[in-house]
Amino acid sequence: MWISDKWKDYELIDAEGGERLERWGDFILIRPDPQIIWKSKRRDSRWNSADGVYKRSKNGGGSWVVNRMPESWCIKYGSLTFKLRPMGFKHTGLFPEQAVNWDWFSEIIKNAKGSDPERKINVLNLFAYTGGATAAAAMAGAAVCHVDASRGMVSAAKENLSLSSLSGAPVRYIVDDCKKFVEREIRRQNKYDGIIMDPPSYGRGPGGEIWKLEDCAYELISLAASLLSDNALFFLINSYTTGLSPLTMAHMMSMSLPKSLLRKGTLEAGETALRASSDGLLLPAGASARFSVRSGGGASI
Repeated sequence: MWISDKWKDYELIDAEGGERLERWGDFILIRPDPQIIWKSKRRDSRWNSADGVYKRSKNGGGSWVVNRMPESWCIKYGSLTFKLRPMGFKHTGLFPEQAVNWDWFSEIIKNAKGSDPERKINVLNLFAYTGGATAAAAMAGAAVCHVDASRGMVSAAKENLSLSSLSGAPVRYIVDDCKKFVEREIRRQNKYDGIIMDPPSYGRGPGGEIWKLEDCAYELISLAASLLSDNALFFLINSYTTGLSPLTMAHMMSMSLPKSLLRKGTLEAGETALRASSDGLLLPAGASARFSVRSGGGASI
């Protein structure tokens, strides 16, 4: 299990009865979480005075039934700054549990740059959302190709990188269907030293067709793996889809990565988690499979 425990501006305070009690900077939020199926006593008074409370509707969807939040505000993670925007589907524009993955690949990038300062490390971030991983990789010294199908999310990513003083970083922003983009990159024979994937559980293809991640995960991983360079450093896939366990994703990754690359590194599978400050409870918050080349394993790092 990989725990995101270095936050100062985010805090999971408590988790009970299908809801999270969280602090995002100066604001307290209550949001639903399907993983929280247990019940316990709510001792923290902030359960009764939250600035934002999101409730799901019995008819689907939901809304902020309490909203004393500003339209947006900023929080920091280390040297990174992110703008939060409460959205109509409970999200804030950031997934704090992913910080542990940001730290993981940032260390890999920094170590590679430390061994060879002149090396250009190209990272592909697919389903890149508002750019948390893009900002972390760019801050570590990588050139990043940021791909997301939503123009609004790509605009938010640009703003987050600007807030983190990364406007001049070598980041290429692409608004496109991720699978179609990967297929074009294969035809162009472009290669990347690191790949990050965080696909949604459900999506729509370019023709409006609905797809489920369980049905296309293996094809997505296989296609993306073919873009790895001979001296690749890492491959990360994260999922919030309950039907995809960490071990299942690791199996698909092991079948997709070149055997010559697998021999150089380590493949791991695990859950990401947040620790509640009230009682130390670990809240599962997604699944990840990640491959990294061992130092001295043959790649030029």
